[in-house]
Amino acid sequence: QAQAGWLQHDFGHLSVFSKSRWNHLVHKFVIGHLKGAPASWWNHLHFQHHAKPNCFRKDPDVNMHPLFFALGKTLSVELGVQKKKFMPYNHQHKYFFIIGPPALVPLYFQWYVFYFVVQRKQWVDLAWMLTFYIRFFLTYLPLLGVKGILGLHLLVRFIESNWFVWVTQMNHIPMHIDYDQNVDWFSTQLQATCNVHQSFFNDWFSGHLNFQIEHHLFPTMPRHNYWK
Repeated sequence: QAQAGWLQHDFGHLSVFSKSRWNHLVHKFVIGHLKGAPASWWNHLHFQHHAKPNCFRKDPDVNMHPLFFALGKTLSVELGVQKKKFMPYNHQHKYFFIIGPPALVPLYFQWYVFYFVVQRKQWVDLAWMLTFYIRFFLTYLPLLGVKGILGLHLLVRFIESNWFVWVTQMNHIPMHIDYDQNVDWFSTQLQATCNVHQSFFNDWFSGHLNFQIEHHLFPTMPRHNYWK
């Protein structure tokens, strides 16, 4: 599931086939049939992220501030001055491991993707998603029973969530987070991204998103070329 996530990311960025139409078609198959999520939902969130990375209220990936975490030096100081406390932020480095990596995919994404497609009437995406669940249940129900298959699905999502959050947060959250200052596009991308050392394992584990700077500057570049 994690590797399918990095694969759908490639198709979503139109970086596999030379024709956009083929990328869009296979994107729906990979994220819909192999992962059970809608392509329209991913595009809606991810394109906003690439346009304004780490810009509060414009990048959906930093919407966890201030409800769960105090992000960035500027926004954190603002919370302190206003004396606003939604959570015990002085302990966020401890509770991050409890409500961040383990919970995002199984507790939030799992139900929100269905809400998204129904609310926006994305029936084609819903049909692709249903093929994932039908295939999953037909494959494992005879082997595990109802309780077993629900447990397996939750376990897969739990592991995937930890994997996904570590990769997506390590190359953005350490960087500058603030309101949109309307600086030029190039500078916006650079101040919000950082790279992680290259190794065979890191490249595989992160889907080459350890080259986050290159990815944000050249989002349609095939991932295996980032190192060049």
